[in-house]
Amino acid sequence: MRQRNLRVLELNKILSMLSAYAVSDMGRERIAALEPSSDPYEVMDRLKRTEEADSVISYTGGNPMLAFADVREPLKRAVAGAALNPRMLLDVAESLRAARGVKSALVTDREDTPLLRGMAQALTTNRSLEEDIFDAILSEDEISDRASPELYDIRRHIRQCNDRVRDKLNSIIHNPNMQKYLQDNIITQRAGRYVIPVRAEARQFIQGLVHDQSASGATLFIEPMAVVEAGNDLRQWTAKEQVEIERILRALTAKIAPDAEAIAGNLDIRAELDMVFAIVYLGREMKAVPPKMNIEGRIRIKMGRHPLIDPAKVVPLNLWMGQDFTTLVVTGPNTGGKTVTLKTVGLMTLMAQCGMMVPADYGTELAVFDEVFADIGDEQSIEQSLSTFSSHMTNIVSILDSVTEKSLVLFDELGAGTDPTEGAALAMSILETLRVRQVRTLATTHYAELKAYALSTIGVENASVEFDVETLRPTYRLSIGVPGKSNAFEISRKLGLPESIIKSATEKLSHEQIRFEDVIQSAEYHRQIAERERALAEEAHRETQALRDQAERERKKLNEQRDEMLKKAKDEARRVLQKAQRESEQLISDLKKAKAKEGHAYKDHELNEIRAKLQGSIDDLTGGLRMEANTVTEPPKDLKPGETVELLALGTKGTVINPPDAKGEALVQAGIMKLKVHVSQMRRAREEEKKKPKPMSSVTLAPRQASMECDVRGMTLQEAIAAVDIFLDQCVMQSLKNVQIIHGKGTGTLRSGIQQHLKKHPSVAEYRLGKYGEGEDGVTVVTLK
Repeated sequence: MRQRNLRVLELNKILSMLSAYAVSDMGRERIAALEPSSDPYEVMDRLKRTEEADSVISYTGGNPMLAFADVREPLKRAVAGAALNPRMLLDVAESLRAARGVKSALVTDREDTPLLRGMAQALTTNRSLEEDIFDAILSEDEISDRASPELYDIRRHIRQCNDRVRDKLNSIIHNPNMQKYLQDNIITQRAGRYVIPVRAEARQFIQGLVHDQSASGATLFIEPMAVVEAGNDLRQWTAKEQVEIERILRALTAKIAPDAEAIAGNLDIRAELDMVFAIVYLGREMKAVPPKMNIEGRIRIKMGRHPLIDPAKVVPLNLWMGQDFTTLVVTGPNTGGKTVTLKTVGLMTLMAQCGMMVPADYGTELAVFDEVFADIGDEQSIEQSLSTFSSHMTNIVSILDSVTEKSLVLFDELGAGTDPTEGAALAMSILETLRVRQVRTLATTHYAELKAYALSTIGVENASVEFDVETLRPTYRLSIGVPGKSNAFEISRKLGLPESIIKSATEKLSHEQIRFEDVIQSAEYHRQIAERERALAEEAHRETQALRDQAERERKKLNEQRDEMLKKAKDEARRVLQKAQRESEQLISDLKKAKAKEGHAYKDHELNEIRAKLQGSIDDLTGGLRMEANTVTEPPKDLKPGETVELLALGTKGTVINPPDAKGEALVQAGIMKLKVHVSQMRRAREEEKKKPKPMSSVTLAPRQASMECDVRGMTLQEAIAAVDIFLDQCVMQSLKNVQIIHGKGTGTLRSGIQQHLKKHPSVAEYRLGKYGEGEDGVTVVTLK
């Protein structure tokens, strides 16, 4: 694409912002060279890579790219046979490590990143070479002792020579006889030789070689003869060290040369990946989305924002064209946002064709164009004697010569800078030429003739940018389908221009012009009213939707609570049923044992009858399992022993034996079973049901073993005394001696009343409270005469 168009639409500024997110110089170099592609398949691939990179960052939580140096020059030197210095070798090793890190991050089992995985699979790694370099070179200034056995041995000799020289020099500078000749008691180096500072006047007292003197000449730096030989040995070993280091560097360079081409290929791949991930990070900063692309010339921008305008101030843009109409004429006052509209459409198109996300909402659709032509701004040239109009017309001529039906053309103030009548006529002719050629064209203008042209021509549509006359400020909102009004008279009136001048100017307009402007103003007025009403309707719809969603959530919550309560009730009933069945079987077993002791045995049909009766009682108890899910009853308060309650979960009635405990659970007698029930699962029985006399059959009188005790819990005192009398008479008839009356602990009313009655009973010899294991205070043990 032409560089002028890219510059006018300010793509270079976007690329500059993009460079800040790259981690390498080569990535920034690739970004600087990035240009929009006109190949639809390449554009699709670029955007697909961007989406895959966004997915990788979301999955891993960070950028898989590691910083790497540009090692193209060191690779060329290695191929040429020149030895690389430590810094270059370290850069190559770091480049290999970065390639390995990227490959391990992108070559995974994920199926949603095929393009990035393919790029990463092309990366060449050489961990052996990478580790050899890092093991041999500690920094650009230091080679490891372990780089080779020879280097280790040489440095061992160097340390030994150093120690010998320093020991000898230390003995000299600490000799009391020598200190008077020394300037300082220190050991230093000159020209790679160890020396001591000697006063110039004491030169004849220190035998040795002078290697240097101070600037004043007062101090001579002498290497004593006693260490000259050791110093010579040190120099020889140091020279050997340098030779060995050079050999090591050449050996490492020789290992790089065969892989130089592959490493260079790695650089290109990683530079491309660096650019792709930088695109994602810039897109996230802009809150951008990947646009849907087409090759039919359709443009639909939803809440688009110019990326170079402050996000806190930019007004989102909604624009569509290319399907029902190919030409869009935007009118409205100056500074109203017309030029920003052009640049937003053009810049977003260029960004998308570069593979970048665009700052808009999901659903945005852009087209792939072979060229985006832009005639925006004033490029008049004094040197070329070009006026504003001439400059624009020169550019327009060039556009008309190059444009195709696959191009996008942007005109700012088309036909301006010359006679309005002629300019409007030229503008209409240019637009008509492009319309006939099916070129997607977006133009801004102030000419009323172009508004009328758009109203009367198929394939051309009007649009306008709003302007608030009351505040003299543009709203920057674009409205498609309504031509704009310049508002020159209203703005002038607000700014204080005398009314007489405005009236005179109005009279100079033709009747058709005034009528046309009035129609536009009326249409704009009603459009704004409709827009406000639509906004209110949408707000009301959102509120209604929110209330409906809340009601639905509440309904689901109530249903879940009802289902949970029903489930708990069924579970409780199931446990009660299983317990009752176990107890009934145990009772039958006990009856059989008792009969067997008396020498008799139940026949099968008798046992079946007993079992059927017990099962019938169980069925009567559990058959009423109903959950009144929609009935909310208040839990009964202040329940007392002996009160009759309805068990909601079981659909039956029971008698309270013990009042609710701290958990709200009361012990209730229901038929032959006793169970704990929460107060929320019961309610007081109605008065008429409470007043019904309790049937005496609640006292279980089984033959023999069953008659050893009488359970009167839950009865009133009068009912209990009557039941005890019947029980004692039967016991006397069966010649039983010791029996038990179970009255429970409770409030003690039954216990004291029954014991008072036993004192007067003619068949009772004595009685006492139960001991540990017998029921204690809840049981009275009676001895019969």
